[in-house]
Amino acid sequence: MIKRKILTSLVQHLSSDQMTIITGPRQVGKTYLMQILQKMLANEGKKTIWLNLDNEEDALKVTSQAALLSYINLVAGREKTFVFIDEIQRKENAGLFLKGIFDMRLPHKFIISGSGSLELKAKIPESMAGRKQLFTIEPISFEEFVNYKTGYRYEDRLNDFFTVEKAKTEHLLSEYMVFGGYPRVVLSDSISLKQSEMQEIYQSYIDRDLRDLLRLEKTEALSNLLKIIASQIGSLVNVTELSSTVDIDEKTVKHYLWYLEQTFILKKVTPYYRNTRKEITKAPIYYFYDIGLRNWLLGLFGLPRIPSPLSGHLFENFVFNMLRAQLESTPTQIHFWRTRDQAEVDFVLEKGLEIIPIEIKYSKMKKIELTRSFRNFASKYNPGKGYIVHLGRNFKIQMDKTKIYILPFFELIEKILRSER
Repeated sequence: MIKRKILTSLVQHLSSDQMTIITGPRQVGKTYLMQILQKMLANEGKKTIWLNLDNEEDALKVTSQAALLSYINLVAGREKTFVFIDEIQRKENAGLFLKGIFDMRLPHKFIISGSGSLELKAKIPESMAGRKQLFTIEPISFEEFVNYKTGYRYEDRLNDFFTVEKAKTEHLLSEYMVFGGYPRVVLSDSISLKQSEMQEIYQSYIDRDLRDLLRLEKTEALSNLLKIIASQIGSLVNVTELSSTVDIDEKTVKHYLWYLEQTFILKKVTPYYRNTRKEITKAPIYYFYDIGLRNWLLGLFGLPRIPSPLSGHLFENFVFNMLRAQLESTPTQIHFWRTRDQAEVDFVLEKGLEIIPIEIKYSKMKKIELTRSFRNFASKYNPGKGYIVHLGRNFKIQMDKTKIYILPFFELIEKILRSER
């Protein structure tokens, strides 16, 4: 079993009157986490009910609010019951349905899950302000992956493990960068099984989420669009070029990209700029929530090691996911910086008036080397600090008003969190 850090927060929220709503991409363990919660409650002698809307009989029990309440009363009477509803996106008008249930002020606690459909991502938050807390389950993080792979021996001192066991750390990083963090892929013992699982995950996503949401008869254009984005992570995305390459109109390209974001496949990053005349136009870049899926789309899934220069972009995506997971619920925004004269900084963290440039290097720097782009950014904006992330040891340098930390990737989050406090 793979321990998930978010489980602690889910357990704590069981005592809240709000509905617990669990969302995220397909196959990341939402149902598994709900089953753990149900088993824990049952062991405590609490009454529970489980409904899965992929099951026709269970779906009939939620055809209306009255039907659901009749079933709960039949099974549990008026005693407080923990009601688990899985795959809620199958319910039409799920947001209004759940809002109506909540507003009845019943003694029951509802724990709801579903894939990242628009019903969950948009309509439920809109209609249930103050009535719910949304928990997003993501693919397994590198921290969770390493804990699982090392038998949880270093669970409370992972940074010590990374510092002492450098060769093992690099091996685990390489494996994670190839296969990503879908639980079924991580748990598979062989490369062929991992490939089969990823094929199933992708096909299930295309067939059960996007085909229904977009009402697609053919998914070839969408698949081609995803492959192009996969081939250029970290690069500017030009909708006009994509439209020409995939042979669909620009409006449809934008439509598809928006849906891919809503369903937790891609994450858009916008540029940091102050002077719109000198900075490049507002073309975004995209990263994948799971780098294993990105590799699978490009036929790189299962390789012993991702070849250069693709590995550099992949490491960039890896670091972005670390940053995004930690900063998503904070005021800090993640941008990138590009200028017309080709100067670029991979990430710029923006929190109010504070900005922090971050450059990513998939290598071990043996001496302090600042790129022209990083120097240009520091000279132009005078940030208080900046980071260069690499695979080697710590350095520190002062450049005018900017303190620059060159540090291994596993120390970045700790540094960022300190600045958040």
